Amino acid sequence: MLGEIVREAAQRFGDATAYVAADGWEITFRQLDQLSDELAAGLARRGIGEGDVVALALPSTPEYPVAYLALAKLGAVAAGINERLSRREQAAILDVAQPRLILATPDLAPSEGDVALTDLAERADGLFAALRSPEPAPPLPTDDPERPVAIIFTSGTTGLPKGAVYGNRQLAAITAIDIGDRWGGGGRGLAGTSFAHLGFMTKFAGNLRTGGTTWLTRRWRAAEALEQTATLRLSTIAGIPTQVALMLRVPGFDELDLSSVRVIVIGGGPATPALVREARERFGAPVTVRYSCTEAGIGLGTAPDADPEDAEITVGRPHPGIELTIRDGNDEPLPDGEIGEVCLRSPATMSGYYRDPEATARAFTADGAVRTGDLGWVDDRGRLRLVGRSKEMYVRGGYNVYPVEVEAVLAAHPAVAELAVVPRVDPVMGEIGVAVVVLREGFDRLSLEDLRSAGSGQLAAYKLPEAIELAGDLPRTAMEKIDRRALRERLQAAYTDINVR
Repeated sequence: MLGEIVREAAQRFGDATAYVAADGWEITFRQLDQLSDELAAGLARRGIGEGDVVALALPSTPEYPVAYLALAKLGAVAAGINERLSRREQAAILDVAQPRLILATPDLAPSEGDVALTDLAERADGLFAALRSPEPAPPLPTDDPERPVAIIFTSGTTGLPKGAVYGNRQLAAITAIDIGDRWGGGGRGLAGTSFAHLGFMTKFAGNLRTGGTTWLTRRWRAAEALEQTATLRLSTIAGIPTQVALMLRVPGFDELDLSSVRVIVIGGGPATPALVREARERFGAPVTVRYSCTEAGIGLGTAPDADPEDAEITVGRPHPGIELTIRDGNDEPLPDGEIGEVCLRSPATMSGYYRDPEATARAFTADGAVRTGDLGWVDDRGRLRLVGRSKEMYVRGGYNVYPVEVEAVLAAHPAVAELAVVPRVDPVMGEIGVAVVVLREGFDRLSLEDLRSAGSGQLAAYKLPEAIELAGDLPRTAMEKIDRRALRERLQAAYTDINVR
């Protein structure tokens, strides 16, 4: 699929710029096709062919899409490795993937395995210069909807990594749901997340079809992203809630000309109503929210022209072809209004976890829906409202507390820039909530009483935090999500130490 699409994109868009590297050089759609052909020929000479797994230990630079396309043209499977993961985490992924070959830059290369090194290029014709071959590329593999194309590793913080397998069928379904059958219409955007993530790996085909231009960064930073948005007159702000929140905190935000921004797309995690409202007001553009998970591929969303409330308090409605159900602990569907696990079924869901049939069986319901691990409920307008991860829920004195619900209310306090509510063991209540707060500029204190007062009219007393900790920032995972596990461990260790003393 990817091979055919990039060849047509090369014919349609030719010398139009597909990517702009962090240091300014460009690669066109025609070059994407040509260079991936030459890399495919070079990899074929090394024995790489249909079904072989090749790990991409590459940063989010033009090397990554060229390698991904080359592997697709050979019928091989790309296993992406997020460069921000620790060496231990990267080694764990390689242990699961067992790749035939690892394409890597010197700084990301593992110490074991068959590694093909490549330096980062300084211009398009330098991409994989030592690995490409001028010989004709092998013919594209026969059409097979079930052929694996990519392995996308979960960004969880516990247990062994799991690789979600996506094939031609899923990529075609996601492309059809996302953009239909159109060509062209692409805008100007900034890549803010790792290419090893679900977003790039599954939506690359759609990106090629729209023919837009994407600016790349070696490391996303809020101030630089905001400056580029203004200077390059970018039309879309796209990122996870953390990135949008950080951009809003950049000094001098209100002095920048951001009138080119037409829409803000937030995905990859829950956004609080306060964040959505502030982003809409200060960027002067509508906010849309996207919801899915690594295993589901694509899920729900809100429309730019929908009621603003949609993006503030919900993650929208299912995209066409997506079946949403809320289920209890026995996998029985629940009626609207009741909280349960969010499950998604569609042609876009993963084939399974790579080399892990037991985990695959646990990930799906008996009728083939993916268990997202998120808890939520469907309101009377058919919109999904999330309350948190099933593993994040805690029990205070016999009552269930969902952190996301609490955070959505408390984040509206004027002193709060960011916050996370995490549980801490308590000898009387079993667990209590601790609010870890990053203060806004201009504020130097926030008492627990003030924070509880802000939520007392909207939340039951048992849901309100019973301790507060002020922090300079919140720990993040490799995908820039709040690392709740690290917060829990830190708070519990501090609490244990105090009680021991």
